[in-house]
Amino acid sequence: MNKAVLEAKQSVVKEIVEKANNSSTIVVAEYRGLTVAQLQELRRALRKEEAELCVYKNSLVERAGEELGYQSWNEILAGPNAIIFSKEVSNGAKVVAKYAKRFGGTLKIKGGVVEGKYVTADQMKEVAKLPGREGLLSMFLSCLQAPIRQFACTIKAVADAK
Repeated sequence: MNKAVLEAKQSVVKEIVEKANNSSTIVVAEYRGLTVAQLQELRRALRKEEAELCVYKNSLVERAGEELGYQSWNEILAGPNAIIFSKEVSNGAKVVAKYAKRFGGTLKIKGGVVEGKYVTADQMKEVAKLPGREGLLSMFLSCLQAPIRQFACTIKAVADAK
């Protein structure tokens, strides 16, 4: 094989490994049947959520997976796949799941990796249902605030009764 081609492939594998190391979640989705406009719309939506959609040759993704220790995901790397890298755990998966419903089955979640562990398509759909970072923070703050609110309501009820 030509040395320049080999170096180009090695740089692509290195790029995939680097993006995977900087991501909390990697979603593998089949995009067969999507139009260019739909793919651009999906990329824009992912960019807003600090996620990135990339398309690579499956053989290069397999090599990067071997470097990262993701041998189990080789089974889902058949056909045209989009690899979505996301810094937040549920953001990328949430956007892909939303657009999979919207595009009527032309975009299919096949699986991926969440915080270094391989997950199936069904598990990735469950990850997509998780609230984002802001939602989790608001739930946590609500839990912290509840006892103080109940105490204040009790004091007010006692004061109103007298």
